[in-house]
Amino acid sequence: MIQSGQRITVVGAGVAGLAVARALALRGARVTLLEQAAVVTDIGAGIQISPNGAAVINALGLGSALAANSLAAARVSLHDGLTDKTVLTMDLTRDRTGRGFHLVHRADLVTLLRDGAIVAGVDIRLNQKIDRVDLSGPAPVLQLTDGTAQSAPVLIGADGLHSQVRTALNGAETPFFTHQVAWRATIPNISGLDPLVEVHMGPGRHLVSYPLRGGALRNIVAVEERGGWTAESWSLQDDSSNLQRAFGGFSPKVRSWLEQVARPNLWGLFRHPVAEVWHKTTAQGGVAILGDAAHPSLPFLAQGANMALEDAWCLAQSLADHATLDAAFAAYQTARKSRTAAIVAAANTNARAYHLTGAARRIAHLGLRIGGNIAPNFALGRFDWIYGHDVTRG
Repeated sequence: MIQSGQRITVVGAGVAGLAVARALALRGARVTLLEQAAVVTDIGAGIQISPNGAAVINALGLGSALAANSLAAARVSLHDGLTDKTVLTMDLTRDRTGRGFHLVHRADLVTLLRDGAIVAGVDIRLNQKIDRVDLSGPAPVLQLTDGTAQSAPVLIGADGLHSQVRTALNGAETPFFTHQVAWRATIPNISGLDPLVEVHMGPGRHLVSYPLRGGALRNIVAVEERGGWTAESWSLQDDSSNLQRAFGGFSPKVRSWLEQVARPNLWGLFRHPVAEVWHKTTAQGGVAILGDAAHPSLPFLAQGANMALEDAWCLAQSLADHATLDAAFAAYQTARKSRTAAIVAAANTNARAYHLTGAARRIAHLGLRIGGNIAPNFALGRFDWIYGHDVTRG
């Protein structure tokens, strides 16, 4: 149903919004992208693009930009966080898809997607903060915090965890605090250019680290279980001493990394349900959501951005393939809802596996060591259903 010049409004200039905006513009739509920030950028640090996400970036014509701005990950190594002994190493170079695993700074990924959207003709408008979304009329209407209103015949909500578009479709929801918090930081990398993803596992906590930007930086994400509540924010900063204290029992290597962290970002990890309603059609238009607005995930499989990329391709393709909005949106949700729910559930399971204590921890580590010796490809192969999927092939 996408025709040349058709107006489509996308809310949110993150990975999901920029990707779907380019995908739609390449198919002939006239896309306006509304972003609440004053600039299109992204705080944060590293992000992992796995083969399923890389398939979409390649199909969007941005594969060379991804290669130029990322490192090709070679291995994932699981360590006993207390001793630094290797528990299991997974060889990522055996990826059967040929698309690889990419380690990229989140800001660099957003920049290449933003540039791709602009080249495709997307009109990006900044300082557009949405107060609420009104779906009661013939077409969706965006009420902005500056008091103005904008009608959007076709509205795509890529506005993240606190999505106003999701709220308009599903009503207000109260997420569940997982009693886990995560610190994020980057430090200068003095360990050489080894494209290795390290996971250091300890009782009630774990830390993930890998190089970024040609090896100049080292990315750190550290997760701790705790009883207290922490705000669900991407920009809250914490004192580095709290991070160092939480991982004080870890190996000297981990402690040396954390001693270099000045002001880490801290956020509470909340479990949101996969949205029940992903779309709605009105008399003269319709609305759909994607990415974190539809299925927020905990960061324990590094699939948030990859799911957003898959969503973006599927939604744009569905709009191109179907004659009506209702049929296009329904096909999109059918294609995406069960897969994203399964990935969200798998991420929840990974969190528990990283944080085992006592005898359960010792038994699990022993099982991983033995399994890695007997069947070295088995651990990674368990996720072939995620990494081997290619939404661009239909």
